Amino acid sequence: MNSLKARLLVIAAMVIASAWALFPRTVEDRFQRDGVMVDTTYTRIPLKYGLDLRGGMHLALEIDESQQQVADVNDALERALRVIRSRIDEFGVAEPIVQRVGDRRIEVELPGIDDRERAIAVVQRSAYLRFQITDRTQALERVAPRLDQIAKARGLDVATGTSTGDSAQSSTLGGIFQTPTDSAAGDSATAPSDGPFRRYIAPGSLPGQYYVAQADVRRIERLLADSAIRNALPPGKVVRWGADSVSISTQWYRPLYVLDNRDIITGEYLVDAKPEQDPMEGAKVTFQLNNEGGRRFRNETGRNIGNNMAIVLDDKVMSAPVIQGAIGTRGQITMGGRDIQPAQDLALVLRAGALPVPLTVVETRTIGASLGADAIQAGIYSGIAAVLIVIVIMVGYYRFSGFLAVVGLFFYTMITLAILATFDATLTLPGIAGFVLSIGMAVDANFLVFERIREELDGGKSIRMAIDEGFDHAWSAIVDTHVTTALTAAILYQFGDGPVRGFAVTLLAGIIASLASAIFFVRTLYYVWLSQKKQAPTTLSI
Repeated sequence: MNSLKARLLVIAAMVIASAWALFPRTVEDRFQRDGVMVDTTYTRIPLKYGLDLRGGMHLALEIDESQQQVADVNDALERALRVIRSRIDEFGVAEPIVQRVGDRRIEVELPGIDDRERAIAVVQRSAYLRFQITDRTQALERVAPRLDQIAKARGLDVATGTSTGDSAQSSTLGGIFQTPTDSAAGDSATAPSDGPFRRYIAPGSLPGQYYVAQADVRRIERLLADSAIRNALPPGKVVRWGADSVSISTQWYRPLYVLDNRDIITGEYLVDAKPEQDPMEGAKVTFQLNNEGGRRFRNETGRNIGNNMAIVLDDKVMSAPVIQGAIGTRGQITMGGRDIQPAQDLALVLRAGALPVPLTVVETRTIGASLGADAIQAGIYSGIAAVLIVIVIMVGYYRFSGFLAVVGLFFYTMITLAILATFDATLTLPGIAGFVLSIGMAVDANFLVFERIREELDGGKSIRMAIDEGFDHAWSAIVDTHVTTALTAAILYQFGDGPVRGFAVTLLAGIIASLASAIFFVRTLYYVWLSQKKQAPTTLSI
């Protein structure tokens, strides 16, 4: 490109594009204030800071195969990666990193987040939503004697002694075959029969609903986990716990539900979910199904008008309202008196979809923000020191030509940062090291060019011809060094992890900017200088 006007237009376009890429933008962010996560907006340069600069949380997750073997681990991990990425985006974390590492691990970096438990819950929650009809046939009452016999024969009801008496005294609801009135009256004729199921499980207020005193929940959970007990449960039915405890007569009970095993619909048809705060019902999540899901939901609820429909999330019954009429594409999940934050988290995991496989957290790290501030400050100091040293050497050794190289260095810096912002790259502490390293590479190209120009001038060439020959002859050496370094950076990016990738990305951006600066921008500055001369110059300060 020999036309000076065309060169200036290209440089102007690059400067405008870089300024646009680095122009401060309004971004949304979420941070913790007085223990509460709040959303805020602010204006800043669109450069992403990595976890080591900003502070936050690092999570490593692997597929949990303790309960069931996963047939296709690779496919399951890819689908889990997409779900987690969607959840993190919905979570509102600015500039997160969600990536697959190796064959079995997913790593998540959440800058600015220090609420460990909440972050793990959002990432790890299965979020499998289903709707099932509660049992109206009293199936549990019919099989309870059989279940008690199995428990007794297998020695499962081992805590029938003192603790049993304590529990019986603490319960005001009685068992399956004992009404609260009977219990209060101490009627021996209607006393609960022997056996944990008939003794500790009391009928609830809804069909298929039962209550278990909080003190007896672990006992019933242990019994229901036994294989013989599970095989003796009513066919076509499933037993699920409620999500929240309820207070009855100053005592706390955990709801237990017997449901039809068939799902009338699942969350696979869900297209949207929103948290809401209702003055009467408290926090709740309203959801919307797609057209196919709405049609199926309408047909199923139309056939079950008057029945109770359990809304089951991750095998826990959230609520079991009565179906008053056919329901279309919209529904809601009440949060049982909890505040709006659990509703917000539930809405976001429902929108992101269910995890295809269970995940277990194998590593968590919390990085303080003070470390990030220190790292940024150290990086700034080292960067300023490197630039000052380069300026002194270039101007002191090459004088006017060195000054042009320094101007080119600012052009290089702007292009490098613009590339990082354009490609949404994350600036990490190793990335700053890569940036400082690439500053040296940028001036190294100028060294090669200037030395070739000196040789041409010593050979008796005119200044214009020496400049052209110097750039042309140094081109191959500059390209060789930059391509070699670029290949190294590409290998680091492909096989590296986290901070190493940050270093590789910054180095690659610096290499591209270095070529543009040393080969094109500085050469154009020479042409501008020559064009200002009325007569051909006889000397060049180099």
